[in-house]
Amino acid sequence: MIMKSIKGFSLIELLISIAVIATIISLALPNFLGARTRARDTRRKGEMQQFKTALQLYYGDYAGYPADSGGPMYGEVRGCGALGTTTCPCSATLDFAAGGAGCGTIYMNQFPDEFGTSMYYYQKNSGTDYCLKVPLENASDGDITTSQNRCASLCLDDVSGTDYVVCSE
Repeated sequence: MIMKSIKGFSLIELLISIAVIATIISLALPNFLGARTRARDTRRKGEMQQFKTALQLYYGDYAGYPADSGGPMYGEVRGCGALGTTTCPCSATLDFAAGGAGCGTIYMNQFPDEFGTSMYYYQKNSGTDYCLKVPLENASDGDITTSQNRCASLCLDDVSGTDYVVCSE
């Protein structure tokens, strides 16, 4: 009688393979999740820069920045309508537009997704300055400290730990 040898992995070899794979996953997963966090923060900072550009265009037309809602959340911009003084419908699907009967000048095609919920606008110094802020998820982002230092004279009262700030310069 001829015996055939059975080829395969032993239990110890399988356990070692599973342990190696688990170690690789445990090292890679936090890096992957961190990349997603940094991507969301980059999007927020980009939206802030776009809004800054829209506010500068508005300033060029009206010689001042639009008023804010004056409430605790500052979730509104009062810079729409024919005269540029009506409360803008701050929704991610609506324009930041003013001038003329139909708001002929569009300053921003749509407000950022987080505007009015975690991104806030504050008018300062009777319309000659402004402050925008949004919290970032990555608390170790170096841009947080840089932005807060750059805007400290205007925005210090409205800013907390992880807020990224954009102000009129």
